[in-house]
Amino acid sequence: MPLLAQNVPGCVSLGQGIPSFRTPEHIVEAVCRHLREASWTGKYTLGPGLPALRQAFAAMLHRERGLHVDPETDICITVGAMEGLCAAILTLVDPGDEVLLPSPNYASHIEQVLLAEGRPVFFPLKPEDWQLDPAALREKISPRTKALVLCHPHNPTGAVFPENALREVAELARKHGFFIICDETYDFLTYDGLSYFSLLSLPEVRRWVIGVFSFSKKYAMTGWRVGAVVADRDILDHVMKVHDAAAICAPTPSQVAALAALEGPQECVAHFRHVLQSRRDRVCSRLDRMAPHLSYIRPQGAYYVMVKTPPQAGDSMTVALRLLHEARVITIPGNAFGPGGEGHVRLSFGGTEEELDEAMDRLERWVLQNLGTQ
Repeated sequence: MPLLAQNVPGCVSLGQGIPSFRTPEHIVEAVCRHLREASWTGKYTLGPGLPALRQAFAAMLHRERGLHVDPETDICITVGAMEGLCAAILTLVDPGDEVLLPSPNYASHIEQVLLAEGRPVFFPLKPEDWQLDPAALREKISPRTKALVLCHPHNPTGAVFPENALREVAELARKHGFFIICDETYDFLTYDGLSYFSLLSLPEVRRWVIGVFSFSKKYAMTGWRVGAVVADRDILDHVMKVHDAAAICAPTPSQVAALAALEGPQECVAHFRHVLQSRRDRVCSRLDRMAPHLSYIRPQGAYYVMVKTPPQAGDSMTVALRLLHEARVITIPGNAFGPGGEGHVRLSFGGTEEELDEAMDRLERWVLQNLGTQ
């Protein structure tokens, strides 16, 4: 949709998940200093990443999650979470293997399973609140099931899954012997005081869980392309083979930036969370004004909301294209997120308040003009 929007002048975006914040100054300064003073900043690092960065990342996991992770054997720094996810899926999935995906689901997970010649198998989230349904998951498990990919907090719905449901999912993985790839890109971003629970914290399934992390949202570093994979050393050894073939290592300046992010002041993270919760409330209040023509489930995390559109407006791609050309607002059609996303468009509230207000003004005018009498 952003590519299509290049040919539509004057668009405002509720599409791609890019936070509006600048990378914090202490991170930028650390990289500038290294580029000027350290001769190695422009060279490769070892494949797993800078030792100091892996140590700092392990320390963060212990401090924030109580996890004990060996930085020498259990962490690989990757080219964003996307490369980490792709490397994990290519490591585990052979042609014909089945990979469980909640529906709706982040579109790139689907594409990565297909890249590995696996078969995406969708199980529905509960439509009334987008929560996990372990019973629906259980029905989709087969002898060909190799893995489950779970983004939490959830993109595209903004759902935050409770500990009891996640424990049920973990027990299914243990019982049936499949892996869980946890996309923890938005692990810091829950609202209204909700706590976050990671499956990495369960020792009984630790060897079956691969955690994939990102610096993109937490530290406003989407363009730096740096993330991390955390896994049992026997699995990580194989993930590293894919990582080496695809990337050799994450960009060294980006690793320096990530180290500065972890070692520097953390007030920026709390600030981003506070601002994004305010933006969520801002967008939700505007969507409330468009009822009953549009409806939604209030997101609990991340910075997306899935908006349900009436059938008479057309399928999700038709609605997204109409919004692009008629309202000049970029959204993402729900069918990009699997069968459970049809009938919806995804909105991102990562933009500035001015961008959000302009987009919602245009969206409201379009709704009143096109759906107001339907």
